[in-house]
Formats: sequence, C-alpha cells, structure tokens
Amino acid sequence: MRFIADAMLGRLARWLRLLGFDTLYCPDISDSRLLRLAREQDRFILTRDTHFLNVKNFRDYLLINSNNPFEQVLEVVEALNIKEFKPGRCANCNGVLAKVRKKEDVRDMVPEHVFLNSDTFLKCQDCGNVYWEGSHLKMFREKLCDVLKGVRPQN
Repeated sequence: MRFIADAMLGRLARWLRLLGFDTLYCPDISDSRLLRLAREQDRFILTRDTHFLNVKNFRDYLLINSNNPFEQVLEVVEALNIKEFKPGRCANCNGVLAKVRKKEDVRDMVPEHVFLNSDTFLKCQDCGNVYWEGSHLKMFREKLCDVLKGVRPQN
C-alpha cells in the first residue's frame, strides 16, 4: 500500500516509512496538488483535514483523529486491516533501504562505537542515510507492538 500524508502528519509519515510503507510527505503541498499526486501515483491519502470529506467521488483517504503518532499508526492499521509490515524505507526521504554488504563501507558514516558494536547496516539508496539496530529502534518496536498488540513487525 502506498500513502501520501498531509502537512499535519509528518511524524506518522516517518513511522509508516520505518514500517516499510511507501509514504510521501510534502509539508508545503496544497490540497489540490495532494489530491492530484494521490490520483496520479495511486496513493491513499492520510489527512487530518476535514476538507477531504467534501471532495466528490473520492474515497481513497483516511481522516486521522489522534494527535499521538503511535495512535495514528494504530488508526491506519485498524482502518486498512494491515496485518504485517516489514521495515525497508528511509524515515527521512522515503527511499528504499538496502543491506550493506561490507561493514567497512559505512565506517566513516556512523559513530565509531556503532561501527564497532553493530554488524548489520542498511543504507538508503536515495539519500545515503545509514541505519542500524540500536536501542532507539528496539524501543520503537516495543512501543509499537504495545500499541498494535496483535500485529508484529517482521525482522
């Protein structure tokens, strides 16, 4: 499933990307441009803007109610009946993450203690950001699993 999030849902967009969903986020986009992009790219709109309730012949959107990003993820998962997710997108740019084959390739791109203590790295094919399994990702998964309860991320 591919999403486009409106200006009020930047944190939700990041979480969805971390869960592997192709999620566009353009904070300065107009509603008309957002609609056009959604239609052109076959994307499902995530919004907090009730204006979309009045758009004729348009049903591919979800009105998000919560202010809490984790609860917003839960709203999306429940409304769209999502059962599984697999990390694979850059939280910053939405690019596809690829496994780094040789650890040495990221030596100068991560803190020294991370390089010494981690063996697996992912790199965004678009912006070059490097990701690794760290305490922040573990805490994110735990919190998300608490919120989602029956839905579990794939490793």
